[in-house]
Amino acid sequence: MSDKNSAQTGETISETNSAFLPVDTFDLVVFGGTGDLARRKLIPSLYHRFCDGQISPESRIIGTSRSDRSQEDYRRLVHDAYNSFSQDDDYDDGRWSDFKNQLDYVGLDVGDDKADWTALAKVLSKDADRVRVFYLAVPPKLYVDICKGLKAAGLVTPNARVVLEKPIGTDFKTAQSVNQGVGAVFAESSIYRIDHYLGKETVQNLLVLRFGNVLLEPLWSNRAIDHIEITVAESIGVGGRGAYYDGAGALRDMVQNHLLQLLCLTAMETPASLDADDVRTEKLKVLRALRLITDTNVAEDTVRGQYARGKVEDEVMADYLTDVGVDFSETETFVAIKAHIDNWRWAGVPIYIRTGKRMATRRSDIVIQFKPVPHSVFGDTKLNPNRLVIRLQPDEAVRLWMEIKEPGAGGLRLKTVPLNLAYADNFTVRYPDAYERLLMDVVRGNLSLFMRGDEVEAAWKWVDSILAAWSSSGQRIELYQAGQDGPDEAHDMLQKDGNSWV
Repeated sequence: MSDKNSAQTGETISETNSAFLPVDTFDLVVFGGTGDLARRKLIPSLYHRFCDGQISPESRIIGTSRSDRSQEDYRRLVHDAYNSFSQDDDYDDGRWSDFKNQLDYVGLDVGDDKADWTALAKVLSKDADRVRVFYLAVPPKLYVDICKGLKAAGLVTPNARVVLEKPIGTDFKTAQSVNQGVGAVFAESSIYRIDHYLGKETVQNLLVLRFGNVLLEPLWSNRAIDHIEITVAESIGVGGRGAYYDGAGALRDMVQNHLLQLLCLTAMETPASLDADDVRTEKLKVLRALRLITDTNVAEDTVRGQYARGKVEDEVMADYLTDVGVDFSETETFVAIKAHIDNWRWAGVPIYIRTGKRMATRRSDIVIQFKPVPHSVFGDTKLNPNRLVIRLQPDEAVRLWMEIKEPGAGGLRLKTVPLNLAYADNFTVRYPDAYERLLMDVVRGNLSLFMRGDEVEAAWKWVDSILAAWSSSGQRIELYQAGQDGPDEAHDMLQKDGNSWV
């Protein structure tokens, strides 16, 4: 079955035997082709897929940006970037020489109303049946204008798709405006709102753990689960993103997309199938069931933080204000939220989510904390409740902590040990990173790992309620030292419930 036909019948999220099957020949245009995302992630990802035989030599990858440069200049730019940023052993001069023949460049100022799109039209294949992907690695304010320009230039063919990077808007209204503007040019089935977290192996494995094993799903509710934690911690600061970040903050930059998507996959009901709309409809139900945070509960259920000067791995780091180059800012670099899903499955189960910059280590975890046994037959021996820890990055792994008898004579002694599924120990082959998988899914026409428009808008409605409550209540920013896992108030929020962050 060809990729085109499989897309029509509905592809699933996981295709265990087709990870490296070739995709149909395509043209891919990267708007923002000289930018950081293109150089660090997109072009290297396409090179890896080319090396594994998924991309045919006839496919074209066209970078475009405002700068005026030759095809050879562009090829040299992305080659140097690959060698600077990539830390793998996949580079090969011969393979790169073959791959670079697919690379082209067109100078185009998409912000100029009088921009001439004919040069781009000339390098695109005239085959109307060929898959044509427009990847918008540019600020969201340009999304609608680019789509209008593509339509006016006659470049939107029946098999064309558009990829939108997050953030999609800055609130519900702007997200709705982007969805409507892009939707006036592309059908919803041709719009791919990308969140690279959904392309991670362990994120997809979460669905397999839940719905492919009879052991876990019967326990996956308030009957057996005490609480859930979702952490996305970064040890880096804002870096070169200061101008953007100071107008966004952790809530908009991370919670509205990455963390809410992880929450949805963790909490959603069993979909009818793994076809795109079945999965996305169940995620939407979770977002709509999230209890709004308002003036009445914002102080109790949220913590805002901003990193101060401190040490990360023995290296002294500046504070946020210095990194951004301002004297004052109320932008949060850390946020912790106690969320509630008001439905039958999750009523009474707090879901703690947190994310921050300049924390102690870089890690992303989902922690399922089970309830203790209803009655212990082991006397005064302490029993630790079971805990399932899904490590998304780094060192991807799934660990189920259980109680066992410690070997030896002299009485019954219990010990808490993990059943450990570490990816590095169990899978020796290199598996594609998130962008590699997602780019190939776009070409295939598989929407399962991409957000639908109503999902994005529902997430913004919930985030908007928090932003409004922070503004009206005047909730202050709590400082935390770089190298610390957020302010003390974030730990206090869990301790009030008798819990603690893992």
